Amino acid sequence: MQIFQARMGSLHCVAGFSLLLLAIPAAAQDRRFSADDLPKLVRIGDPQLSPDGKSVLSVIARANLKDNRWDGELTLIDVASKASRVLTSGRQGVNSARWSPDGRSIAFLAQDAGGRAQVHILSMDGGDARAVTSGKTAVTHLAWRPDGAALAFAAADEEPEKTGEAKFEDAFEVGNHSFLDRVPRKPIHIWTVALATGAVQRLTSGPRSLPLGLPPTGAPSQLNWTPDGRSIITVQADTPATGDADSSRLMRVDVASGSVQPLLPTPSSVRVPILSPDGRSLAFGTARDGVAAHQSRVMIAPAAGGTPRDAAPGLDVAVELVGWLPDNQTVLLNGTDGTRSGLWLAKDGKATKLDLGDLDAGSVDIGSNGTIAFTASTAARPPELFVLPAPGDKPLALTSLQTVTDGVTLGRQETMVWQSDGYSADGVITYPPDYQPGQRRPLVLYIHGGPVSASKQTFSTASQILAAQGWIVLEPNYRGSNNRGYKFQQSIIGDAVAGPGRDIMAGVAELKRRGLIDDKRMAVTGWSYGGMMTTWLIGAYPQAWKAAVAGAPVTDILDQYTTADSNRGRAAQYGPSPFVGDNMASYSRQSPIFQAWKARAPTLIMSDVGDWRVTIPQAYKLYRALSDNKVPVKFVAYPVPGHSPSDPIRSRDVWRRWVDWLQPRLGATGANQP
Repeated sequence: MQIFQARMGSLHCVAGFSLLLLAIPAAAQDRRFSADDLPKLVRIGDPQLSPDGKSVLSVIARANLKDNRWDGELTLIDVASKASRVLTSGRQGVNSARWSPDGRSIAFLAQDAGGRAQVHILSMDGGDARAVTSGKTAVTHLAWRPDGAALAFAAADEEPEKTGEAKFEDAFEVGNHSFLDRVPRKPIHIWTVALATGAVQRLTSGPRSLPLGLPPTGAPSQLNWTPDGRSIITVQADTPATGDADSSRLMRVDVASGSVQPLLPTPSSVRVPILSPDGRSLAFGTARDGVAAHQSRVMIAPAAGGTPRDAAPGLDVAVELVGWLPDNQTVLLNGTDGTRSGLWLAKDGKATKLDLGDLDAGSVDIGSNGTIAFTASTAARPPELFVLPAPGDKPLALTSLQTVTDGVTLGRQETMVWQSDGYSADGVITYPPDYQPGQRRPLVLYIHGGPVSASKQTFSTASQILAAQGWIVLEPNYRGSNNRGYKFQQSIIGDAVAGPGRDIMAGVAELKRRGLIDDKRMAVTGWSYGGMMTTWLIGAYPQAWKAAVAGAPVTDILDQYTTADSNRGRAAQYGPSPFVGDNMASYSRQSPIFQAWKARAPTLIMSDVGDWRVTIPQAYKLYRALSDNKVPVKFVAYPVPGHSPSDPIRSRDVWRRWVDWLQPRLGATGANQP
């Protein structure tokens, strides 16, 4: 379960400081990352291989600063020639592009005039795309029927029309909805549309719903047709409330009758079911032991019924399912091992890691011929699109779209491992671009969110932004991170901050032992769970920090349990309900706000007013605690929904403020010699 995932697709993005060159000695005035580089990044997402493996679809998005949004274009890339062709232009919200079984058409989602996602079909023979749905609610999923004559799609039920006094009868039962919900969420149900006639047929109804996943986690479900086209395998939760997403289970929908039956005796929190090409086996993602906060695993079971088995029981890596190879026996998995993401082939319970060199894999697809397409970055280059023609082959780059690093001097990265409380923790060091051995520089901790996530040795725009100022950056992977095995990940349960805090401080001590940092000039920063750890560390180690930045900070886990999107699901990490017995004491012990009165570091707090993942009252609590104790503090709120600003201009503003806050307190560069 992604507790507070803040990989910060936008916040983990380039930024910097407009006066950067004034802070760098003349001899070192090379070009480094700045906030102005942010819009130059190109977003390459959701690669999809054609049935013959000769082409790859991808949504490629660029910043539109005039309208403050990212405009995506559906783009076709030829594998042999690497030539690309834009298939859609001027459409908003393009995503979820999928090839028809014969490769002659593409279905994708794009917004209609009212801003609702609808299914569109584009013929590869030419012509403009046409919409094949026109519902009053947005489509969330789509899937081609095996014969290519119809599509299944999912959309929420419509609000009933009300007139007269009934228009004002809008009270609703809260249940396990988020604190920010202002209307009850409607169940997401499955429909089909026949492409020849446009006839739409409803398949499912009732209170059960495909799980609703709010960004950045997204919706953990897929629609899978059986090869005969008679059934659809999907996932349903008990209700559409975000707090009930952990009740999701595998279901089989009979297309003729619309009846829905449980498919397997599976645990809850099931996601991404994918049938093997022959339809005999089903792979799906879940959590180890069926406990939402435990290590993510991929299971395989007979589609007709039977006991699921772990696809790779000997692989102590948190993995997610990509898809099946053509042999109907092998599945492709991705996950993070150490400080780099990788891919594994799992067959007969054994996993083999693919050699990707220094590439850190991102979005992945596997074609019907076994070719693998994926986005990947390196420490020195933002993500590009690659293909792996066959296991054992070398990855081939298909794109070279990222020019933002051309002529830019980047900081060198390396992985550091240290010991803490009997665990081996790790993290990524990013050095300033002009760093020389023997220098001691100011330290900035950039702590990842999640906590089920990991900082990796890859193109980390956040660390490059900070290192460009002359600071050494450490991105620590504390206990609870998902990159060092089951035991390390689970050790955070019931110990949300103190144990991880010791891991982080042990990493700082190792940097000091190596003579890399000026321990009189240190700052601690992070977003989401990183903001939580920042809040904890400024209270638990008040004399250590010159400054702090806490973005979307979790300060009181009681609020997380009662008001966040997954609300009661937090018990899987923090412990049983705080309202039962004396469990409130444990929640208080794990909440950073109760240490905040000790803090002394000048702190910048940032949050979205519409953050459903970490509700903004927690940021208000931290602001009030620091202000009342006469600690210099600034609290900046962004008037947008979401866990972090996702538009290019506000994302840039976040990082400008981040650097502006730290620079006068740490100094710009000024290396100290031993």
